[in-house]
Amino acid sequence: MKQIKIISALCLAVAFLLPAAGSAQTNRQARKNNKSVNKSEERQSQDTIFVMPQVDSVQVAFRKVAKRDLLGDVSAINLSQMLEKNYTTSSLEGLDALLPGFNGNIWGMGGYLVLVDGIPRDINNIMPTEIDQVTVLKGVNAVALYGSRAAKGVLYITTKRGGNYEQKVNVRANTGLNVPKSYPQFLGSAEYMTLYNEARRNDGLPDLYTQQTIYNYASGANPYRYPNVDYYSSDYLRNSYGRNDLTAEISGGNNRTRYYTNLGYWSIGSLLNFGEAVKNSGANRFNVRGNIDVKLNKIISLNVDATASFYTGKGVNTDYWGSAATVRPYRFAPLIPISMIEPGDVASLAQANNSNNIINGSYLLGGSQLDQTNTFASIYAGGYNRNVSRQFQFNTGINFDLNSLMQGLSFKTMLAVDYSSAFNQSYNNTYSVYEATWNNYAGIDQISSLTKYGIDARSGVQNVSGSAYRQTISFSGQFNYARTFKQKHNVTGSLLGYGFNISESSVYHATNNANLGLQLGYNYDHRYYADFSGAYVYSAKLPIANRGAFSPTLSLGWRLSEEAFLKNSEIVDQLKVTASAGILNTDLDINNYNLYQGYFTYNDAAWYSWRDGGLVHTFDRRRGDNPNLKFPQRREINIGLEGSFYKNLINFTASAFFSQMRGNVVQPGVLYPSYLTTGFPVYSDIPFVNYDNDQRRGFDFGIRMNKRTGEIDWTLGVTGTYYDTKATKRAESYQFDYLNRTGKPLDALWGLQSMGFFTSTADIAASPAQSFGQVKPGDLKYKDQNGDGIIDTRDEVYLGKGGWMGAPMTLGVNLTAKWKNLTLFVLGTGRYGAKAMKNSSYFWVDGEDKYSVVVRDRWTPETQATATYPRLTTANSDNNFRSSDFWLYSTNRFDLSKVQLSYQFPANLFRNGFVRELGIYASGMNLLTISPERDILELNVNTSPQTRFYNLGVKALF
Repeated sequence: MKQIKIISALCLAVAFLLPAAGSAQTNRQARKNNKSVNKSEERQSQDTIFVMPQVDSVQVAFRKVAKRDLLGDVSAINLSQMLEKNYTTSSLEGLDALLPGFNGNIWGMGGYLVLVDGIPRDINNIMPTEIDQVTVLKGVNAVALYGSRAAKGVLYITTKRGGNYEQKVNVRANTGLNVPKSYPQFLGSAEYMTLYNEARRNDGLPDLYTQQTIYNYASGANPYRYPNVDYYSSDYLRNSYGRNDLTAEISGGNNRTRYYTNLGYWSIGSLLNFGEAVKNSGANRFNVRGNIDVKLNKIISLNVDATASFYTGKGVNTDYWGSAATVRPYRFAPLIPISMIEPGDVASLAQANNSNNIINGSYLLGGSQLDQTNTFASIYAGGYNRNVSRQFQFNTGINFDLNSLMQGLSFKTMLAVDYSSAFNQSYNNTYSVYEATWNNYAGIDQISSLTKYGIDARSGVQNVSGSAYRQTISFSGQFNYARTFKQKHNVTGSLLGYGFNISESSVYHATNNANLGLQLGYNYDHRYYADFSGAYVYSAKLPIANRGAFSPTLSLGWRLSEEAFLKNSEIVDQLKVTASAGILNTDLDINNYNLYQGYFTYNDAAWYSWRDGGLVHTFDRRRGDNPNLKFPQRREINIGLEGSFYKNLINFTASAFFSQMRGNVVQPGVLYPSYLTTGFPVYSDIPFVNYDNDQRRGFDFGIRMNKRTGEIDWTLGVTGTYYDTKATKRAESYQFDYLNRTGKPLDALWGLQSMGFFTSTADIAASPAQSFGQVKPGDLKYKDQNGDGIIDTRDEVYLGKGGWMGAPMTLGVNLTAKWKNLTLFVLGTGRYGAKAMKNSSYFWVDGEDKYSVVVRDRWTPETQATATYPRLTTANSDNNFRSSDFWLYSTNRFDLSKVQLSYQFPANLFRNGFVRELGIYASGMNLLTISPERDILELNVNTSPQTRFYNLGVKALF
């Protein structure tokens, strides 16, 4: 903590003191240049159309490349420019609609590597205001130099840095409200009791609740005696909660030193609005970043970057949302009114008045013998907790200009040390709850007596638990060569070493990545391109003889627009085609160490042999040896196309890819004789081998159109990503071909094919036997796929593509309209092609479960023609509640993700003032979902609800 505070103070000091280090002449020249630039920008804004933020140079692996010379499958966006019209609260918000190929994962692979300034770091520990550029490295040629851990793509974040200009202070402040979209809808006490009686009758049991009891709960006359608790009512929840943030950026510098400092704070509230939750729920975060670049002399320059963040999440000692979705509404009254205790009951009154937890001076905590601890009482009296997280990140780099040794030669090195810690602080109080015994002999409801459960105790001791830490050490060193011969032959090269080590508490093996890399590039007159990028990778997960492997990739490019047949075209401005191919060796999907080595384990479970009195312990073999285990490989070919037409009216980029993951590591029992495994004692001589293969193919594209009509500048952008996955090789031996996973998507959904409801006992008798429990009319019946007369797991079929890898098709639409100083920005996202299963406790209701409104459409003999839900039962309904197409639904959706209206005050208002620029904006996020299944897609069960966010912001430059 001490070191973090010191770094924070240094960042602030550097931000304010460095400008004084430059000469007065430098500062005067910077002011002059800045005024010139401002005038130039002002003229440009009046004379040109407004376009999407453009990327002139793109951060790729270990270097920056001019956009026109970019090869491989890479998408990039200048987030710092985008933020001027699209305020976001998180770093990746909306990027799936702005960056082709990125839709929560990269080309459907998942597990991409996140790098911040080249160092593996958490994406949630960097705020949008700190980011300059976001680059998505997709193709094999683009990621090869990062080695094994980057085989599923890289998300590279470049932070902001200072420049050669007079000090600037940018301040941004926002305040907004999160408004819940929807809540789960559960039945009230009376309706629940009515339907629970029906469920018992369906099971051949008598009613549990009398009509008088149901009436008492329905009347609402005494909610303390006959509770009907709605967890989602305004009694316990706010209708919205706030979020506020404040950011100050200080940057500047001169020819020798440049600096950037970011100070940020945000806080967010909670929907809970009673008990300890009023003051002890929500979260806040403070961060400070300092990036400094210094040119020591003509040969040596360096950078020193430091970041510290302090996060505190406040909460109560219970899971409110989980209880809201499971606890039935009549179980207990959260509060017992002291005023309703019978006046002559001296013992109960004394008991009540001696309680340590009298709520609002009028109520005791309610409960029952079965609910001695409950959500309401815990929030009122159970204490609270704070989750504390601290992160410190430091990296430095030194650059050497070696032109004196060889023209175009340089050397660069980087070292980073990150440390994060987290722990939980809590006050864990015990409390008493009371169950009332009621009477009505005086004509009014009164409490005859109180039964107390539990003990009131507040130790005042703060408990610390859940301590965790993580340390990251990263290093790279590289020789770079870049030179142009005869003004047309452009040659680049890099020889590098790169590695990182991530150590975590409670994890024995650290996460390691180490590789050597080689990049060789050539282009002739920015027309013909070739790039070779390869890495020699190392993994401790493999046998010693196979721990190293080389990953080669090659990319070629051709700028057709520079050829004679297009150079003078009035239609084509730019047109370039690229092609890449390569093989990447990776251990990302090898889930453990030493899988190549068989082992025995001591069996503690002693058992008696046939020899009388012989107590036997065994050493059981659990897997066989495989000294030939190797790296799985990503093998890929991709083609890219980019261009612009009609004087920059239309710009586009597109890529298509075909990728295979070959040799995934599995323990395939079906490939070996059955006698190599036994059930008891547990024995297996089956080794892990390289066997399974996966395939991915698809395309992505981005189109941007710019047009001025009258005084309005329009920009329309459309992005899209489509991919298809397939298991091309699996170790499987199913009796029936339709059960094979080979040829199906990697996130395939499997289940039974529903044929409606059983209508009668005769229908059940005439149907195949159900192996999932006894069935009655109103239960689901399924298709017998193999004709064996039994419905079991062998009748499961492929139902559709699941969504855990993301929707196969993602579309993004963004529209910008600028009129004078007023800018409108709209962002929409569509996701199509995936399905999901309605399998949460909200839909699968049996036994003593809480009933949601879906049961209103249950099957009964009277509603069998229109029913959309199985019959109710108080037993387990394993037959009905299992994966089948009955519960399947489409997740197709289009979301209006963002609408923002911004106004920039005219610059001439601030020519000689303290404030140099001023802008205001209002935005709404997650505003609308268009989908046939909108109710399901917007519904959260067991967790806090989805929200719409409405924000007001102001930004100023000083």
